[in-house]
Amino acid sequence: MRWRAPYHCLLLTFLCVVVWGGAISAFRICAYNLQKLDSHKASNNRVLHTLTRILSRCDITLLQEVMASDSSSIKSLLAALNRKTQRYEGYRYSSVSSSSLGKPDDLQKYVFIYRTETVHVKGQHQYQGQNHFVRAPFAVYVHSNTTAIKNFVLVGLHADPSSAVQEIDHLYDVFKQVLNKWNDKNVMFLGNFHAGCAYMTRRDKKNIRLFTNTSFLWLIGDKMDTTITDETSCAYDRIVVYGKSFLKAIMPFSANVFNFPQEFKLTRKTALQVSDHFPVEVKLKSSALLLQATPLLLLLTIALRCFLLSL
Repeated sequence: MRWRAPYHCLLLTFLCVVVWGGAISAFRICAYNLQKLDSHKASNNRVLHTLTRILSRCDITLLQEVMASDSSSIKSLLAALNRKTQRYEGYRYSSVSSSSLGKPDDLQKYVFIYRTETVHVKGQHQYQGQNHFVRAPFAVYVHSNTTAIKNFVLVGLHADPSSAVQEIDHLYDVFKQVLNKWNDKNVMFLGNFHAGCAYMTRRDKKNIRLFTNTSFLWLIGDKMDTTITDETSCAYDRIVVYGKSFLKAIMPFSANVFNFPQEFKLTRKTALQVSDHFPVEVKLKSSALLLQATPLLLLLTIALRCFLLSL
């Protein structure tokens, strides 16, 4: 006699798989130095397509080197991400940006692009303080219902190469300011710190409070290469978190460099049209811990019930 599972059992199994898949999908935080993103660069369809593929992987992404002279580049990115013909899992994307920062002939903005379904930006803050930064850090206070840790602060920095050590050290002052503003110690720093090679040596670490204070944890290590070109092998781009509570909310070993040319099968020449940096990323644990812990048992229970009903 041919075995046939009851229809409702098959439906329950399917729903279980769908819920399980949704429960274990991690919340991804990314940072990407776009190497002078302007309207001209965003008008290149190949570049724009690659950028949308990169950004659509992340729940929230810090973009750096967005040129302040023309805001149309971000409008083009958002239009591409939100285009109905694209298949980006049904998410909609929005953005929040800093003021124009930097030298008069090189004004840039920090821009956070995020999924509106998984991210709520509760506040934003432009660092105010002494003139310690060429481009003062920009922070957002984020809430997410999908993560084990509900509220956290993301602070973006694109350090100037000539003052990288001093700027990284003064991130400690930024930490104190955002802590005073939002009273939340779950703080993550991310961006191109120029924290490697000649700009920051091992000897420099003793002069940087984010190294001497062991409560700050560097998730992108010194040996990682965040640059595309053969001429450099440097961990310029970093992700740093404060405190054990935030560290516990991060998926182990999820802090990585995203090698998009390899993933998307692009030539180095094509990749360099987008940027000479790789994005860096880290994943937060999902809030659905029970579903993550017991999906196999649940599936076995349903399968056994279906088998017994089919007898």
